[in-house]
Amino acid sequence: MREGEPQRVVTAFKKLGIRVEIIDASQDFFDALRGITDPEEKREAITQTFYKKIFSNLVIQSNAKYLLQGTILTDVDETVAGIKRQHNVFEQLGIDPQVAFGYKILEPLIQLRKDGVRKAGRGLGLPETMFNRIPFPGPALAARVIGEVTPEKIAMVKKATAITETALKNIKAFQYMAILHDDRVTGMRANKRVFGNQIKIRCWNSLDARTAKPTRLSFDLLEKIAAKITKEIPEVVSVTYNIATKPPSTIEAV
Repeated sequence: MREGEPQRVVTAFKKLGIRVEIIDASQDFFDALRGITDPEEKREAITQTFYKKIFSNLVIQSNAKYLLQGTILTDVDETVAGIKRQHNVFEQLGIDPQVAFGYKILEPLIQLRKDGVRKAGRGLGLPETMFNRIPFPGPALAARVIGEVTPEKIAMVKKATAITETALKNIKAFQYMAILHDDRVTGMRANKRVFGNQIKIRCWNSLDARTAKPTRLSFDLLEKIAAKITKEIPEVVSVTYNIATKPPSTIEAV
């Protein structure tokens, strides 16, 4: 997840009178992702770990019968169309969660897109900070690491994400993010050649994520983001900005 996000979730729900218990399953996910580089294989590894292992254990321990989750219509469309396998789509692929995992899944938002979800959140009287946040992928930062996902890579993209989101928080954009590329590039540290990592910044204008255009950020702002990332993350020596539209690009990189 993002830096500090689990605790922010706990705090937000506490204000609504709902107690949240955090389960640290990071090692289970890293084990499942070890050695995998193909995007769809990575998503499938996350899906199986998420539903068959983590949630199945919780269901057994708690005697729960249902999992309530926020699948939306865009998740279904992209999965059925073969664009990318969203981890939270099953019945539309002919998979019965009750048979596959031992519990039923409730999806009250499945007929809505992101703009509709925000309208529903406002209508329910939820805090603006809860429903009006920028979208974040279900597979979390694993969806923002190209190539094999490791704790070291997640640490880098987590820091880059915090820097990017802080810098762009006042930009009226649909979504913005930092992507850690798999390729290495030549850079310089202390007047010596280094073979470092590359971060790509993406910032999108969109209504419902079906189509999107890159936000026209000022070059001064991009320079500030690049300078902060390369200063605070020594392993990173290159920062780029995506200018392709969706389609042919997608909002997330993996």
